[in-house]
Amino acid sequence: MTQSAGLDLNLLVALDVLLEEQSVQGAARRLHLSEPAMSRALGRVRKALGDPVLVRAGRRMVPTPHALAVRAEVSAVVERARALFAPGRDADLRTVSRTFTILGHDAMAATHGPPLFARAAREAPGIRLRFLSESHVDAPFLRQGTADLEVGVIDSVAPEVHVETVYEDRILGVVRAGHPLLEGELTPERFAGAAGHLIVSRRGRQRGPIDDALAELGLERQVVGSVGTYPASLFVLRESGLIGLISQWGRPLADALGLVTFEIPLRLPTVGVGFAWHPRHDADPAHAWLRGCVRELMVSGPPDR
Repeated sequence: MTQSAGLDLNLLVALDVLLEEQSVQGAARRLHLSEPAMSRALGRVRKALGDPVLVRAGRRMVPTPHALAVRAEVSAVVERARALFAPGRDADLRTVSRTFTILGHDAMAATHGPPLFARAAREAPGIRLRFLSESHVDAPFLRQGTADLEVGVIDSVAPEVHVETVYEDRILGVVRAGHPLLEGELTPERFAGAAGHLIVSRRGRQRGPIDDALAELGLERQVVGSVGTYPASLFVLRESGLIGLISQWGRPLADALGLVTFEIPLRLPTVGVGFAWHPRHDADPAHAWLRGCVRELMVSGPPDR
């Protein structure tokens, strides 16, 4: 790149990669530079911004608040520059070197991660995928640039964020094999009266739509606690007599652990499952490829949806 207003625009590329890697060594490897050269680039970035950008925290480096604040805009400027100088939207993905961060709950990574990694290896070997678990607090991760794509139930987004709903999902009950609840007709009364229900909530909630549906029938279940993710809950259920929940598309995880899923005898709302992204990625061929991969995976599975 060239210089503008006395600022070498290559520093934006260096800053973008440094904030992705949070490591001088990792950034040097990505940009095919020596570590001393990358350290000098970091020094120039610090001088240009008037901010340390990355600071030592134990054995690793973490971005400063100012670096986090400008991260999304830096990424957007670099992406626009790449698009400007790219030969076109049909650029060879095999030559792209990027890291994409995907935000979603752990069940999504467990079910879609393997085929997505395999497809990236075949079609875009320079693209790396980084899965982040959902946080217990809501934050504008897409707007801030913390994540490039959010996958799952998109229930809270900034107004400018694009959302594509792929299908309507539903919730199933899940227990260990041989559980008494699996014998005989399952009624709302039997379901509610069974001792020990486990909730999945990233915020630690002890109540959900199941409880609302039971309350309409004058019923109440005994919730013994909650865990943050579906995969964690499945290991608890496998070693106990508790009753849990799993989304329809997460059912393969339960099957893999030898658990049994069942229809809940209640009228429950479905939830839209899809993905969301910030519009700054609209014209980015690599991001469009990622969206297409995720869309195809979600459309094709799970079986018997």
